[in-house]
Amino acid sequence: MSVRRKQVLVGEVVSDKMEKTVVVQVTRRITHPVYGKILKRFKKYNSHVASVVPKVGDVVKISSVRPISKTKRWQVSEVVRESVKIG
Repeated sequence: MSVRRKQVLVGEVVSDKMEKTVVVQVTRRITHPVYGKILKRFKKYNSHVASVVPKVGDVVKISSVRPISKTKRWQVSEVVRESVKIG
């Protein structure tokens, strides 16, 4: 029986208005198939917050978990970089 590996993604927190949930935007860089230009593609993931409490603008690492609710299949595992507020 094979063991399924957890996926790990890194993204920025764009919303923390829900309880125990944050929205993380993950950016991918792809090359256009014809023109060769590098493009940015974004996807948002609802992530469960257990121990660490990230704020908007923080860069976090999320990992896949069993389904927690209808839209939550990810959990924040660590805060990679905290956001810096100026002013």
